[in-house]
Amino acid sequence: MATLSQSEFKALIEQPPGPSLSLYMPTYRKGAEVQQNPIQLRNLLREAEQKFLARGLRHPDVASLLEPTEALLTRPIFWEHPEAGLAVFLAPKVFKAYPLPLPLEKLVVVADRFHIKPLLPLFMADGQFYLLTLSQNTVRLFQGTRFSVQEVALKDIPTSLAEAMRYTVAEKQVQFHTATQAPGGQGGRRQALFFGDGGERGQEKTNLLEFFQQVDEGLRRHKLREARWPLVLAGVEYLLPLYREVSTYANILPEGIPGNPDHLSAQTLHARAWKIVEPIFQSAQQGALEHYSELAGSGSPQASSDLKTILTAAYVGRVHVLWVARDQIQWGTFKPETTQTYFHQAPEASSIDLLDLAVAYTVLNGGAAYAVELEQVPDHHLAAAVFRY
Repeated sequence: MATLSQSEFKALIEQPPGPSLSLYMPTYRKGAEVQQNPIQLRNLLREAEQKFLARGLRHPDVASLLEPTEALLTRPIFWEHPEAGLAVFLAPKVFKAYPLPLPLEKLVVVADRFHIKPLLPLFMADGQFYLLTLSQNTVRLFQGTRFSVQEVALKDIPTSLAEAMRYTVAEKQVQFHTATQAPGGQGGRRQALFFGDGGERGQEKTNLLEFFQQVDEGLRRHKLREARWPLVLAGVEYLLPLYREVSTYANILPEGIPGNPDHLSAQTLHARAWKIVEPIFQSAQQGALEHYSELAGSGSPQASSDLKTILTAAYVGRVHVLWVARDQIQWGTFKPETTQTYFHQAPEASSIDLLDLAVAYTVLNGGAAYAVELEQVPDHHLAAAVFRY
């Protein structure tokens, strides 16, 4: 079962053109109703089959394409721990099924690219953060959204004070032996420093700072994908300022989660972290909306609610912030070579959702995208955008 990470999300956007199925459905999580989940999927697959056939695909090709998803219907283990929704993506040689902590509406889209707009709430610019738990026994890093957190595997990073001190002692022993080989070796012996001896408060702080320096260096090597994301620290109160003292991460939030995090579940940590970051994200989006209103009110060309203009700007990387109506679809085609846009009153064989395409271009070019209710889009249009220039 695949996990939908930021990199997986972008991989869906970058999938080469070809016959593609994007299927979304809500799922029951408990009670006798959970038995309806595979039945619901079977019905949606029949709808997908008809849409593929309407696009001119042959029955054997459609059956082959749908086969991996058909197999899910007879895999009871897949349905044992459902989330709030299920998203399935199919293309030649591509099969992804993502249980998601996101309530989803039923939707079947057959086109030449994957339809990703319903996923956007998981990856909105105003909803992604890091959570770092710190104790002398355990270090854990999580990537979070408004809906969930996922733990990040840490490689080559000490995850406890004892482990960090083993590294430090080994390094100091090398320095010690090297120094005692040189002339004036007695002086070299005095330069050797071993952490953890004596138990004095000053030595304990030195040990912790060394530990946190190693953690910070490891995280920098880990190359956190989005260095602008807020970072929430969780740990007993005297540890958090020590980590801030040595950390090179640019966006550590001043408020943290106090207390020993070792025995807190990911769900509990997520709930406490979200209370800290939610006001920050709300403020950022409100600022973007106010900026749009100022630009649009002055007639500036840096703001637009014209979808054709927005698509062209998104394609060339000009869109800084984009809003689209998440429950609307505008069928049509976009020709990148000429940047011409054509609207379709009803879906045709070549149709794609142009709102979805605007989201894809914006995300790939580093812009911020929001999928909101129609009445929350500036000017109540299908889309609105602020341009970089």
